[in-house]
Amino acid sequence: MKPITVNEITSATGGELASATAHGDVVITSVSTDTRTLVDGSLYIALRGENFNGNVFALAAVKAGADCVILDEMPTDVEQLGVPIVLVQDTLLALQRLAKWYRQQLDIRVVGITGSNGKTSTKDFAASVIAQKWKVNATKGNLNNHIGLPLSVLSTEEDDQVCVWEMGMNHAGEIAPLCQIAQPDIGIITNIGTAHIEFLKTREGIAEEKSALARALPEQGTLILPASCDFVDYLIERTKAKVMIAGNCRGVVRAEDLRVTETGSVFKLCIDQQEEALVELNVGGKHMVNNALLAAAAGHALGMKSAEIAAGLSQTQLSGGRLQKYVSGGVAVIDDTYNANPDSVIAAIETLAELPIHNGARRLVVLGAMAELGVHSDAEHCRVGKLAAEKNLTVVSVGDAARQIYEGAISNGADAHQFDDAESAAMWIKDFCKEGDSALFKGSRMAEMEKVMNQAFPQN
Repeated sequence: MKPITVNEITSATGGELASATAHGDVVITSVSTDTRTLVDGSLYIALRGENFNGNVFALAAVKAGADCVILDEMPTDVEQLGVPIVLVQDTLLALQRLAKWYRQQLDIRVVGITGSNGKTSTKDFAASVIAQKWKVNATKGNLNNHIGLPLSVLSTEEDDQVCVWEMGMNHAGEIAPLCQIAQPDIGIITNIGTAHIEFLKTREGIAEEKSALARALPEQGTLILPASCDFVDYLIERTKAKVMIAGNCRGVVRAEDLRVTETGSVFKLCIDQQEEALVELNVGGKHMVNNALLAAAAGHALGMKSAEIAAGLSQTQLSGGRLQKYVSGGVAVIDDTYNANPDSVIAAIETLAELPIHNGARRLVVLGAMAELGVHSDAEHCRVGKLAAEKNLTVVSVGDAARQIYEGAISNGADAHQFDDAESAAMWIKDFCKEGDSALFKGSRMAEMEKVMNQAFPQN
């Protein structure tokens, strides 16, 4: 983080210095809301939640290294703190205001990424591409919401040149404030799917929310869209920025001669008016190629050459739980457990179905429930079960909330099995699978499909 003073923090947040040790010239070099991550020179921001009050940890924060705290109530042990206290009405709002102010102090280019799914993979690809030429700050973990994005912004170092930040949401009206904080120059909308449809009601509602990124881009900025998106025209109408399309065999940035291999995908990266370059992704799935092309387009928008972009794509290591492969007992295990919605599950099923197999080996898809589907839940779970059956996969559904996957698969003639808990599912899977088989695991976070996977196929 670029060093800032307590006076600057107070002014940016609209707070007031409220302690006897109110030294405004104290310098802060990092920000955290978690006492476990504090170091010397930190600012601690005491957030509140339904079941916690960060104000009560102020003394613990100081002992851990905080040199300033932002609180929304004066502590009874104020004399013990011995550091400047910035008192505000709302600590979350203070965090967001500080991040917005801090962003304005930085001479950087910003790539903002949103979409129904594929955000993190696209971020990983983009960060790897851009790092071929510039120092990059990228979203860590899942820090992409109203708390995570400000923390990502505040983690930017003085010598960072390009930032790649995810922008996630659950409800309407959440993307626009994130854009106000991040102030992106380049925007990527990965797709318009059905994630969070419980709250947004329709895909049109989802498109409108995601279009906040398109509207936020400056006239000299670039909006990057996938050629396969059926809302391309809708999104183009909502931006004043230049638009760049990327896709398989379509767009300014495109993949040609795509081949799926046992270890990933190989294709020629084609960018208008540039030489072709070979890309060898270490992850399979046509949807991952799509994400890679969106990242490639971001590199192109920044002025990078196709060879530099291809090198970055080929070197990308994706975040955990996203189509990562390992072998256990001779079984090829595909870990896609990070999260799930209908579109990402369909993509995972198609990826598994495309995987080369030999000597009569079988493909097994192990699925947990998909969250935030509301009235669409039964139909969407049934739909992915039917698709898995069409692809001739052995289907395992885990948990009562995933039962409609089993029902859909059975109705389409699949070899399908339903289990109520992780333990029984893992035991059956371990007995069923033999050397050469492939097994893919996926579900929403609440389904905890990694437990089934790790019990059935522990990693060395």
